[in-house]
Amino acid sequence: MDPDATVHLKPLQSGNVTTLAVLNSAPEVAVKESVETGTHLDPTLKEVSYNPTYETLFAPEFGPKNPFQTQQMAAPRNMLSGYAEPAHVNDFMFEQQRRTFSTYGYALDPSVDAQQISTTSYIGAVDEAEKNKGLTVFESGQKKTEKRKKVKGGEAADIDNFLGPWAKYEDEKNVAKPTEEEKKDLEEYLAKRQKRGKREEESPAEEKTILHVKDMYDYQGRSYLHVPQDVGVNLRSPDAPDKCYLPKKQIHVWSGHTKGVSAIRLFPSSGHLLLSCSMDFVGGLR
Repeated sequence: MDPDATVHLKPLQSGNVTTLAVLNSAPEVAVKESVETGTHLDPTLKEVSYNPTYETLFAPEFGPKNPFQTQQMAAPRNMLSGYAEPAHVNDFMFEQQRRTFSTYGYALDPSVDAQQISTTSYIGAVDEAEKNKGLTVFESGQKKTEKRKKVKGGEAADIDNFLGPWAKYEDEKNVAKPTEEEKKDLEEYLAKRQKRGKREEESPAEEKTILHVKDMYDYQGRSYLHVPQDVGVNLRSPDAPDKCYLPKKQIHVWSGHTKGVSAIRLFPSSGHLLLSCSMDFVGGLR
């Protein structure tokens, strides 16, 4: 058996005392100024478990770079086309500036504060923005005109000189005379009209009536407007009949109009005749 294997089980001899040196687990170390002592963050991290300083968050990136990346690809971005930051934009203001840019070619710079708008606050056609004074598509460039002043009409007690609401405007003209240029234009127009000759005035249509019955009066001297009494219904009675039904089949057809009928009226009280007027300038009594 190896004697060294059981040496730790033997008691220590009183004559031999061994001293141990004190070990400092955190000695002071001289740090050079060129050595970086700050905390570094991984730029790909989505969440940080402590509160870093501003210098730590926005410090430049260190490490090897891809030599094949272009400047656009090397720029910081959180989506394929660039870097998008969340922002609150009013829907109406966004639509207003979008339509203004598509119509006039300029719009407000979204990075400029709304309280500091000036000629340099526009993007796109800045000259057009200065010309239109920054008007949008929802604004009109017409200035408010001043109200016309009326002539003072005196007091209401003065009946002869009081004008009231009928007073004329101060710049109102009662007689309008043509200028010299307008007179020349009128003379030339009249001369041309005389050469061409006046147009014939349209004569009004001739009014006429056509009687489609044999005689206007019957053997008793009654006109065709006379209310008949031999139809089985008392047409002169002011009271409506006890029973009245809508026709279920076509009883008769009147023809004579070549265009649409615009109005139909029955003969007053009796209703035994029908007056119709049409778009063909013809009226019929049936």
